[in-house]
Amino acid sequence: MSFPTPAEVAAQTPADRDRAIDVIRICALIGVVVGHTVMATSMIRDEVFLWGNLLTTSVVFQALTWVLQIMPLFFFAGAAASVTSWRPGGSWGGWLMRRCTRLFRPVFYYLAFWAVTLAALHPLLPIHVYEPIAGISVQLLWFLGAYVLMLAAIPLLYRIDSAGRLATGVIAVYLFVLAIDVVRLHVPGTALLGYLNMTVWLIPGLFGVAYRRSLLDARRALRVGIAMFGINLALLAFGPYELSLVGIEGQRLANMTPPSLLLAGHAIMMCAFAIAAAPAINRWAQRPRVWWLTAIGNSGAMTLYLWHMPALLLTHLAFCYLGLYRYPGEPNFLWLSVIQLAVVVAVLAVLFVALRPLENNPLPGWDGAAALVPGARSAAVGILLCLAGAATLAAVKWGLKDDGIACVAVLLAGLIGARLLSYPAAAADAAEPVHASTARR
Repeated sequence: MSFPTPAEVAAQTPADRDRAIDVIRICALIGVVVGHTVMATSMIRDEVFLWGNLLTTSVVFQALTWVLQIMPLFFFAGAAASVTSWRPGGSWGGWLMRRCTRLFRPVFYYLAFWAVTLAALHPLLPIHVYEPIAGISVQLLWFLGAYVLMLAAIPLLYRIDSAGRLATGVIAVYLFVLAIDVVRLHVPGTALLGYLNMTVWLIPGLFGVAYRRSLLDARRALRVGIAMFGINLALLAFGPYELSLVGIEGQRLANMTPPSLLLAGHAIMMCAFAIAAAPAINRWAQRPRVWWLTAIGNSGAMTLYLWHMPALLLTHLAFCYLGLYRYPGEPNFLWLSVIQLAVVVAVLAVLFVALRPLENNPLPGWDGAAALVPGARSAAVGILLCLAGAATLAAVKWGLKDDGIACVAVLLAGLIGARLLSYPAAAADAAEPVHASTARR
């Protein structure tokens, strides 16, 4: 539970480490946590838990999502950090399993927490208070589902080795999303086709690979970002798209779930601006205190991401039962907002210190597997992990209730199946012949 000193962090950091990626990742994560905490509203009326969002009350807040919707940067940073570890001809399933091992390690604890918590709350809360909490409990896991599917595509993204291929890949995905949007907007009964637009999350992956290989310099990236910003404004002004890039109730066409063409353009814009800012970010991250905070934050990134929602949700529930509603129009809204923010930050700080080791320490029965030999077993492991990712995305619609429970069961079955099919690390190392590509790993 202790933290290394700034000197220890500096000593452990390779001289050629690209610190901008780490800064972008943790800043994006903190932005998500702060955004959720500031925007969330709640009250209990007639034994119904009303979980709301300030985005529904203000056009200004909706416009701010063009700055605060920074989820594409997670995928950008993830692809940039992951692509160097892939070797053509290697085991796709084994590689994906290694990437997913730490990613899902804290998820098992998270799901166990909610299983116990919801079992305890079910007999205590009115049904229409309990169900919204159960529904919200695992909403954040959508990111993991989409992220796993993006990681599974890294062998394809690995082929992006020129600016021309980058442009071809980005334009192909953008036009595909455009075609899907045209169909679902004009052909009745085709709304479900919108979920094919999950391919949007390949765009930041493409830019992440391009950044790692220096295919786009800062000046050209800045021009791409500005041009894309203009296109996005045109789509908003003349197209059917909504201002808010975060899903809110009452939208005619959601930009987030499923992703829209406007979100695809936003991903291009954000990634281009990140590449343009990377040299300055790298210089800033050379400061010992900045790098120490960045390293500590990234060492518990999944802990922050996962556990801020229970802290936020249960704080709101407690305040509601004290009669302190943080809801538009309620008295003392501003002061209550400040107090709740302070409470959530304090609780999350304690959770970060206490639970960060769960993210970093091996989980018995989960860690130690690697399907290193290419072949049918490796492919099966990769497919099962993709199935787990897809089930995670599907579970978000219901949360830990109704059909969401079946989706979470499929998620766990996929992960467990992938682990059982994976060779123990020692056995895999002995089974795989050593060649140049593996020796460099």
